Amino acid sequence: MPTLPNCPKCNEAYTYEDGAMLVCPMCGHEWAKDGPADEDSAPVVRDSVGNPLSDGDTVTVIKDLKVKGSSSVVKVGTKVKDIRLVDGDHDIDCKVPGIGHMGLKSEFVKKV
Repeated sequence: MPTLPNCPKCNEAYTYEDGAMLVCPMCGHEWAKDGPADEDSAPVVRDSVGNPLSDGDTVTVIKDLKVKGSSSVVKVGTKVKDIRLVDGDHDIDCKVPGIGHMGLKSEFVKKV
């Protein structure tokens, strides 16, 4: 029986095969048997309909969003240009027209 490699994320030895993938039950990391182990080291940020986002994209807000600490609201259909992806709960850093700099969650935007 061939030995399976340790998990590239948590280095545990309890990996198992699931079809064409290797899975770590300790951290839930999955990777292809044939491919490089670090292929998804940078998570892909997706919009509300599943389109992958990247730095510099233009997105549209799909829901009225209250601005914390203010009485202003980012209205549905507001177009935000030149987004920047960041780590954290609010994974988009941008400048909203009429509001200013703020962080948005990718689940409330749609790529244009």
